[in-house]
Amino acid sequence: MANKISLIVPVYNEENSIGPFLKRTLKVLRSLVGDSYEIIFCLDPSDDNTFEVIKNYCLKNKKIKLITFSRRFGQPSATIAGLSNCTGDFIVVIDVDLQDPPEIIANLYGKILEGYDVVNAKRIKRKGETIFKLLTTKIGYYIINKISDVNIPESVGDFRIFNKKVLHYILQLKEKHGFLRGLVAFVGFNQTYFEYCRDERYLDDGKYNKFFGSIKIGLNGIIGFSSKPLFLMSISGFIFAFMSFFLGIWYLLQKILGLGITPGLSTTVILITFFSGIQLIGIGLLGEYIGRIYDEVKERPLFIIDKKINLK
Repeated sequence: MANKISLIVPVYNEENSIGPFLKRTLKVLRSLVGDSYEIIFCLDPSDDNTFEVIKNYCLKNKKIKLITFSRRFGQPSATIAGLSNCTGDFIVVIDVDLQDPPEIIANLYGKILEGYDVVNAKRIKRKGETIFKLLTTKIGYYIINKISDVNIPESVGDFRIFNKKVLHYILQLKEKHGFLRGLVAFVGFNQTYFEYCRDERYLDDGKYNKFFGSIKIGLNGIIGFSSKPLFLMSISGFIFAFMSFFLGIWYLLQKILGLGITPGLSTTVILITFFSGIQLIGIGLLGEYIGRIYDEVKERPLFIIDKKINLK
């Protein structure tokens, strides 16, 4: 009996991408496992006709399934909802915008059959990305891996394949800020990657993960997997305290020795502005951690499902 592949596809406002995505993806899945597959669309309530488009495909093919939510919970939560409802032996997470070519699923599947638990899709080229986007992404991954307690592979997004063992442990992690690439790295096991060239979006700009969305994901990667930023702020506090102490001694010596006192107004303004900025950064960083603690202790669900089609 062929292995079953579950495809998890978070979706938001993508009515025009569904058809082309399914045309290419179904061809790949049928060539790999025949009819032993399922495609689970996880739809945040959209402003266009995405729901109707997916529903029509669900009526034609029972292996195409749909989860909708009571409100917009975001891409990470939508992905976790799909993972919680899948039944495959191997699970693939992919976006619907065709930047990640569905044909690569065949390569990921072939690789995981060699005995790996996770095969990450690693981008070696990003077509259609601006220099600013490429630069911020590279810097973001560098900072995350320097600070994080787990190694999160560079240039790897959510596109990957993993087995049921990895899925079991991912679902045991009840974190409210689901950072999938970090969760998979935290779980561990035998992981490798497959390199590919990421395409341009099939249509218009993405609805998920624009500039601020990327910043939020980056913060989840840093704060969710390390307490080092708090330690660095403490060290910075000690350093600036010592600097202030020695600056005070310098002013005292100037006074005792009758030297010309360093002009005060500009120095005072600069010091107050500088240290105020440092304090605000520290308070903001502390607030990020406290906010996440607040979200965790409330124990609210990651998502609330409104409808299911072709799912129990």
